[in-house]
Amino acid sequence: MQVTSYTVYLSLGSNLGDRRGNLTAALQRLREVMELHSISSVYETEPVGYLDQPYFLNLVCCGKTWLSAEELLQYIKSIEGALGRKSSFRNAPRPIDIDILLYEDLRLQQEHLAIPHPRMAERAFVLIPLVEISPHVVDPVSGRTAEELLSTISQEGVKKIV
Repeated sequence: MQVTSYTVYLSLGSNLGDRRGNLTAALQRLREVMELHSISSVYETEPVGYLDQPYFLNLVCCGKTWLSAEELLQYIKSIEGALGRKSSFRNAPRPIDIDILLYEDLRLQQEHLAIPHPRMAERAFVLIPLVEISPHVVDPVSGRTAEELLSTISQEGVKKIV
């Protein structure tokens, strides 16, 4: 029996504890349900929204998964919990944050899951690493490539460190 696989792009961020270790641990756990094809460099970024917190380390990865978007979200939430993320206020400091940016060309708007990620096009800390690994991937909402989206926003506050 052939298993269908889906191309997904994920954004990972960490600003509490061993930031690099948290990213590495999350990627390891993602490998249990994904074949990772590309992982961007790591970027240090200023916090967005709630500013009184440590800087983040961010990256974007791309791979194939056999999980549905809902199943992938549940798996991501289990990783975040296992790595110490607690429920808190929006944009709060956290040991790990994993967002589904793109899932094939799916357009989904639910209370707990929106694909593509609704703020992807305005976040340099997402678009810079996304452009690094896949500049021509298309946002199914705007029809624009990641490279085109990045050209319209400020890239201030995002520094490549690896």
